[in-house]
Amino acid sequence: MKKRLCGAAAVLGVLATMGAMPAAQAAPDARQDAQAGRHALSPAAAALPLGPSDLPETRTTRTLQPGVTLTRIVRGDADAALHWTVEMSIPGGDSSPDPDAPPTALKDKASADELAAHLKQAGFTARVEEVTTPKVADYAGGTLGWRVRVGTFDSQSAATAERARLKTAGYTGSAVYTGWDGNAEDRGPWLVDVLTIDPHRFRGGLEASYGPDLENRETTSRLADTAGATAAVNAGFFVLDPAAGAPGDPAGVGVYDGRLLSEPVNGRPGLVIHGNGRQTEIARFTWRGRVVGRDTSLSLTGINRVPGLIRNCGGEHDIPTSLPLHDVTCTNPDELVSFTPDFGDSTPQGEGVEAVLDAHGRVVQLRSPRGGALPPGGSSVQATGRRVAELKGLARVGDRLTVKASLLDQQGHPVKPSPTTDILNGGPELVHDGRLHITPATDGMVHPGDPSWYYGWVQKRNPRTLAGVDAAGRTVLITADGRSTGALGLSITESAEVAKALGLRDAMNLDGGGSTTLVADHTVLNHPSDATGERPVGDALLILPAGN
Repeated sequence: MKKRLCGAAAVLGVLATMGAMPAAQAAPDARQDAQAGRHALSPAAAALPLGPSDLPETRTTRTLQPGVTLTRIVRGDADAALHWTVEMSIPGGDSSPDPDAPPTALKDKASADELAAHLKQAGFTARVEEVTTPKVADYAGGTLGWRVRVGTFDSQSAATAERARLKTAGYTGSAVYTGWDGNAEDRGPWLVDVLTIDPHRFRGGLEASYGPDLENRETTSRLADTAGATAAVNAGFFVLDPAAGAPGDPAGVGVYDGRLLSEPVNGRPGLVIHGNGRQTEIARFTWRGRVVGRDTSLSLTGINRVPGLIRNCGGEHDIPTSLPLHDVTCTNPDELVSFTPDFGDSTPQGEGVEAVLDAHGRVVQLRSPRGGALPPGGSSVQATGRRVAELKGLARVGDRLTVKASLLDQQGHPVKPSPTTDILNGGPELVHDGRLHITPATDGMVHPGDPSWYYGWVQKRNPRTLAGVDAAGRTVLITADGRSTGALGLSITESAEVAKALGLRDAMNLDGGGSTTLVADHTVLNHPSDATGERPVGDALLILPAGN
């Protein structure tokens, strides 16, 4: 199973007094908070900042275990102004600055106008729309580009039928719902669930679990059931495609029980939970690692991942960038990667050399090609490219090697997590010190030359999973359903605004989309958006009962 994360914050029990929730339902928890001398959120706390201010909003709260509440917030209702349409893929076009560019959702206006003209000549009802995005902490916003859409339909099936007709005519597009665009005037609906953990009353554990090993994915519900968890949400980004590494492997920092098992993406934020949940914070990390032999040492480039493949980039000498770049797999032909038994049954296979270490750090084998099982309690170091000769020069059978890896804070100082500290990856940051602080450029969510990626991932509404801590030290885990007509989802800006409205002092985005999952009492309570149902993920946050 794996591992330990216990948060310190419970922001929503009191929010239940809002909306359609009868006061009697909220009173017992409010009385308990008052009797304990705890800070409680005001019953007059603001409604969620989604859609017009006159929208209906209901909040229903129940206690899952002492110190843990689950609040479901439903805001807005069906919006007759929203509809289905077909969003076209726009070629570069003869007048485009880059005529050879592949088709994308957004392009320059000349290319969009050119496609719309062709569509109209072919008998389709096409329109060109400018797409703008708000300014955030590290990105100027403004016009992202222009999109081309065809038709206005009352149903997805009608839009899909038009898409088929377009395909027959030689055009490419997808059926989309305009409620996912992120327009401020939309009336909903939104479905948001909030788990709140109050360290003053919580006697259980908030634990990060990656299952039996790092390299295989598990569903959030299975991880929760295996651990006997009261509730759970999905957690950090992870490798999904085998072409990007080992599916399930965290794509960023992963510290479990104080052990660094996955290196950070250069400077990205991590959700840090100390003391099995007695304190929670958000911090940014880099790292350094070395393999130390008898006479010298070598620098590591990775921990527990496939050499040469760096999901989300951010490593030294990565190609094309050493900066974070989300959903991109950077490469590096010359790597030195360490492995622990947590990775899986077998280390990755491929060209290069591998120094296999026993439980005492003694080299018992130099195998080439690399890959295979590890000795009980053992570990290994794999080298590729130019690093092969370096490792061969350092490691001889019978020698002792020491693998050292440490986190660094933003000032470059070592961070030494205790055995009761866990850190999970994510991004971008959303709220800092009680203020909106959205950092997509810093965290790799701005793709140079590709505004369509920002449009789909940041600007558009999607399912989201958020985490943070409020001013009272309570850990808050939030999920928002999306990609349906019954739940619109959140843009990244809306995610930050929701986190701030719920009282979070610091907040960040975790993995979302089809990964977003909320489990309580052995039941998946939200509606995961993948067509196949609940998605297996890399790791999850589990709320465990006392004594578990």
